[in-house]
Amino acid sequence: MTNNVADHHPGNSVAEGNHEGDFGCSMVELRNLMELRSAEAVARLNDSYGGVQNVCKRLKTSPVEGLSGNPTDLEKRRQVFGQNFIPPKKAKTFLQLVWEALQDVTLIILEIAAIISLGLSFYHPPGGDNELCGQSAGGVEDEGEAQAGWIEGAAILFSVIIVVLVTAFNDWSKEKQFRGLQSRIEQEQKFTVIRKGQVIQIPVAEIVVGDIAQIKYGDLLPADGILIQGNDLKIDESSLTGESDQVKKSMDKDPMLLSGTHVMEGSGRMVVTAVGINSQTGIIFTLLGAGEGDEEKKVKKAKTQDGVALEIQPLKSQEGVENEEKEKKKVKVPKKEKSVLQGKLTRLAVQIGKAGLIMSAITVIILVLYFVIDTFGVQKRPWLAECTPIYIQYFVKFFIIGVTVLVVAVPEGLPLAVTISLAYSVKKMMKDNNLVRHLDACETMGNATAICSDKTGTLTMNRMTVVQAYVGDTHYRQIPDPEAILPKILDLIVHGVAINSAYTSKILPPEKEGGLPRQVGNKTECALLGFVLDLKQDYQAVRNEVPEEKLYKVYTFNSVRKSMSTVLRSSGGGFRMYSKGASEIILRKCTKILDKNGEPRVFKVKDRDEMVKKVIEPMACHGLRTICLAFRDFPADAEPDWDSENEILSDLTCIAVVGIEDPVRPEVPDAILKCQRAGITVRMVTGDNINTARAIATKCGILLPGEDFLCLEGKEFNRLIRNEKGEVEQEQLDKIWPKLRVLARSSPTDKHTLVKGIIDSTVGDQRQVVAVTGDGTNDGPALKKADVGFAMGIAGTDVAKEASDIILTDDNFTSIVKAVMWGRNVYDSISKFLQFQLTVNVVAVIVAFTGACITQDSPLKAVQMLWVNLIMDTFASLALATEPPSESLLLRKPYGRNKPLISRTMMKNILGHAVYQLTIIFTLLFAGEKFFDIDSGRNAPLHSPPTEHYTIVFNTFVMMQLFNEINARKIHGERNVFEGIYRNPIFCAVVLGTFTAQIIIVEFGGKPFSCSGLTLSQWFWCIFIGVGELLWGQLISTVPTSHLKFLKEAGHGITKEEIPEEELPEDVDEIDHAEMELRRGQILWFRGLNRIQTQMDVVYTFQTGASSLQGALRRQPSIVSQHHDVKNVSSPTHVALSSVNSTPTTSAVAAAAASPPAGNQSGECVP
Repeated sequence: MTNNVADHHPGNSVAEGNHEGDFGCSMVELRNLMELRSAEAVARLNDSYGGVQNVCKRLKTSPVEGLSGNPTDLEKRRQVFGQNFIPPKKAKTFLQLVWEALQDVTLIILEIAAIISLGLSFYHPPGGDNELCGQSAGGVEDEGEAQAGWIEGAAILFSVIIVVLVTAFNDWSKEKQFRGLQSRIEQEQKFTVIRKGQVIQIPVAEIVVGDIAQIKYGDLLPADGILIQGNDLKIDESSLTGESDQVKKSMDKDPMLLSGTHVMEGSGRMVVTAVGINSQTGIIFTLLGAGEGDEEKKVKKAKTQDGVALEIQPLKSQEGVENEEKEKKKVKVPKKEKSVLQGKLTRLAVQIGKAGLIMSAITVIILVLYFVIDTFGVQKRPWLAECTPIYIQYFVKFFIIGVTVLVVAVPEGLPLAVTISLAYSVKKMMKDNNLVRHLDACETMGNATAICSDKTGTLTMNRMTVVQAYVGDTHYRQIPDPEAILPKILDLIVHGVAINSAYTSKILPPEKEGGLPRQVGNKTECALLGFVLDLKQDYQAVRNEVPEEKLYKVYTFNSVRKSMSTVLRSSGGGFRMYSKGASEIILRKCTKILDKNGEPRVFKVKDRDEMVKKVIEPMACHGLRTICLAFRDFPADAEPDWDSENEILSDLTCIAVVGIEDPVRPEVPDAILKCQRAGITVRMVTGDNINTARAIATKCGILLPGEDFLCLEGKEFNRLIRNEKGEVEQEQLDKIWPKLRVLARSSPTDKHTLVKGIIDSTVGDQRQVVAVTGDGTNDGPALKKADVGFAMGIAGTDVAKEASDIILTDDNFTSIVKAVMWGRNVYDSISKFLQFQLTVNVVAVIVAFTGACITQDSPLKAVQMLWVNLIMDTFASLALATEPPSESLLLRKPYGRNKPLISRTMMKNILGHAVYQLTIIFTLLFAGEKFFDIDSGRNAPLHSPPTEHYTIVFNTFVMMQLFNEINARKIHGERNVFEGIYRNPIFCAVVLGTFTAQIIIVEFGGKPFSCSGLTLSQWFWCIFIGVGELLWGQLISTVPTSHLKFLKEAGHGITKEEIPEEELPEDVDEIDHAEMELRRGQILWFRGLNRIQTQMDVVYTFQTGASSLQGALRRQPSIVSQHHDVKNVSSPTHVALSSVNSTPTTSAVAAAAASPPAGNQSGECVP
């Protein structure tokens, strides 16, 4: 394949910018051109435009120099062809968020109860004062009091409004925060273009039509374009077409490059022809309603692979895409499990909800029965028509008490606590160089039991330098003197390195005086270029002499070849090929080697073995990576068949072998020690050879001397775990992974197999939670499959970042340890909150229930309950969820998937404190009036004024909660509950704030809060009883948990036995409410992070494209109604749920929907 670079267009000077004439082709023409594929596209290019060079001319750009970069010219291009920016979906307004918060079931029940209560309080029936109606009319001494009946209803409504506003505000600020984060990610994404002949990197949004972009392995294309020059270019277009095969791109066969696709191999240059909403990605986005507006009406067609247009209705219509989306969601849903914490919380919330419902129903029934029997049975009163409204008022009062019990039982603050805790952690993790893309990854990381880490760049500094070399039969232990090497060998080394490496790799002068030179591009190539500079030679001169256009054929580096070769036409008419690659691979292909006189001599198998023993192994044992440089000359008479790679890449002549050092990062050994102390196994998975890997693993502390751990090579690993048919056997894998510490020479598939094997394994007492780090395109599948995928922010390719959950902005292993710490902290914060919340709930429910049954009136009124349950808990969740993490979190083992949320120690605390609080409250309730010498508040008639007695009960209750909040700071039975309390100003502020609010409520709350003012001595008693909580807490922590055998744990994860073949749809509704509550926060986050290229999983290679349409659909960021997301996530299999009017367009999709996919192939993340 030759590169046709025709005459350059000289007109693109600065003056050109002022040139009034329009461009030679319109946006629509270019857009239509980009919809064609392969031969059709080539034909149209040549017929209508006269080839790609003429397209460049029409767009007034030079294929070599690029654009002038003149601002007026760039601005004009933006006006004519649009910006490279896809407008995000409009943010939800505050009112929409309020409306969503109102959907909460408990709140709706409360609203209804409050409205009924309000309505009845305004209805004064005639004959209401009739003596016959029983004690209902008694005690209303004063008209004013009777008028105040509406206050309770109004107060309930008011507190509901506050709760809704708090929730909505939380969601709103979260969405805002996330949009900020998203724009930050987008700004950080840069791309290489040529302007004024200079290769520069510009933000993706600044690319314009006519730019000449350089593309290379691992890039995610930011705009549509036409190939000008390419080397061995292969593209993964599955994100657009759903076809998993890689597409070869070349000038004469298929020069069309589409935005949103991934470069899997090779390199090249393209001229940009469509950006933003006119690019292929943009068109699909517009169809999906991302850039709302008239675009929808215009663009209705999306091309599939064969160039056949398929009608896709915009999402506004109910059929078409939406149904396919639903069908597809169902197919995809079982893929990624719910995060560990989410699973446990959902189960817990459902259990508590059921218990609450039963309690509240019993309360209402008992109250109604008691009243009816007492009034009509014992007192034998007739049911009079004029008394009916009064009786109904009683029933409503009972109903409200019942609802109150329910409200108290459901831990309202829980979703809030989870959201606040995660949001707070994510914000703080940014400072620790962790950019969290998927919210639940943060908490899953706390449960991690294994980390599979890449070597290069994560454990090492990714600053490669050549430190040893073997040239002309001599092994140099440091860089040789240029004089010592023969000029002709030196010349071969310089050419072999300068030409046979990506021209994007180069060494620039240091930014600061005295600093190290900057390495740009591939680090291994930079090491070799540095070696050339150390030999006092200039690689740039060679590159200027042989520009990229003159390269005849390039076999670029990829994970299968593990080598790179470049072919040049020699002056004599033959060809010369330079190769470089992993030494054991290239040496196998060498038949000659240059001796000390620079003459080739025969290189036999035994010579090779000797060289491996004498040169390569000693280098590798020092942790050096060995690279072999070789060349081959082809005669002029017949051109070889360039496609039969094996024949081309044989019969080579070895020039030299170099040892490249990549020093271990100084902070890594310490970080790995911390991980091991925290019960996390670190494994190293690398493409390097086994000796290098073992040396580095020992330096890092992954391998400890004197322990029997396995170090395997990829081949050996596969031999051990696969059966005769080549399928992976889980039992075989289970024998290996517990001891495996280093996997060397591993392919991407090996990494994926290992990760999948560890996650699916049932060996050991609990299932493993695996984190994976990766930077290359080839790490995509493993990153997707892992429970948490970390991508490198600096060295990582776009593909890796896309597949990851967390991006390490400093590429450093210590940041992973920070992530573990934060993850554990989230988990503990939520446990702390649960411990506090459940104590409140248990006490309040029992008090309301028994109080109501004995005295027909809940001692804690609805409004008081709401204050305690909703407002206080909201603040408590804020206080307990923002505890900063401490190093001590890393001293315990991970909880794992099936450890319950509420441990036995926590259960002991919850029940212990409940006993104290109940004893105090019932004592006050039934004997308080004697103790304080006040009127009894029991059996007060309807609408009677609030009593001091009940106010004391309420106030003591709140004081006990306040001090118990301090107890809740520790969940593992520690003694010092005040430890580090000043490190958390939010906590102190909340406790003081709640206390102040309580004083105001009691002293000035009056009728709405059913409170009457208390004297100072009464206040002191309340506070004194509250402080008793702290002393009682000390007493509880003295009792060893092991003696209390009867304590149960709650909120388990799913145990092994419980994982059914197919999850049965649980009682759909119940799980849905709990789930919706929990997921509502997260959906916002998911949507926040679906950026332009969301979900272009390279992993699609691991599946079969169900249809070419699916590719287009798969990219849809979660715009389809949130409720589908929620419902489908909660119950993967009840398909009927959302496909009522489903008419699948492609039979493939329907078939896929009918049969859930076998196994979790790629761990898709549901947006």
